[in-house]
Amino acid sequence: MATPLAFTAGYTHSVDAVRAAYSDEQYWKARIAEVGGPGARLDTFAVDGDQVRVQMVQSIPAEQLPPAITAVRPGDLVIPRTETYTGTGGIFEAHVDGAPAVVRGTVTMAPDGGSGSTTAINGTIEVKIPLFGGKIEAAISERLIELLGNEATFTEEWLNRR
Repeated sequence: MATPLAFTAGYTHSVDAVRAAYSDEQYWKARIAEVGGPGARLDTFAVDGDQVRVQMVQSIPAEQLPPAITAVRPGDLVIPRTETYTGTGGIFEAHVDGAPAVVRGTVTMAPDGGSGSTTAINGTIEVKIPLFGGKIEAAISERLIELLGNEATFTEEWLNRR
C-alpha cells in the first residue's frame, strides 16, 4: 500500500512568475546545484510550446538516511526524477536506482488570492518490500518533504533576485 505525499509551497510571486522560472533552464541548473545533493545533475531540459520537461538526478548521502533504508539498500540513494509541466499543472515521477521504490504525482499552481501563488504537490510513495515497505515509505516521505521545502525556498529566493 502506497504512502500519500502532500506538500504546498507558498510564493510571494504570481503563478506566471513561478511558471516562467520552471521554463528557464538556468533556474533548473541553479536549483539542482544548490539543493540536488552530491553528484546531482540536470540530464535534459526541453521546452515545446507551453510544455516543459526536465530530467534530473539527485542523491541523498547514506549518512543522512535512517537505518530503515540503509539496512535494505546500503550506500547513497541515487534518484532519477522527471517533471513535466503544461500550463499551471504538472506531473512528476522519481525512483531509487537499485530499489523497488517509486514516487509519482501531480503539481498544481494557483493564485493565492493576493499577489502571490501556491504550488500543491500531491502524490504517492510506494516501496515494494514486504514487511519493511511502509517504514521505508515513511522515511522517504520525511526526506522528500524536507527536499521540497528546500526547493520551494530556493525558488522564492531565485524569483526575488529577478
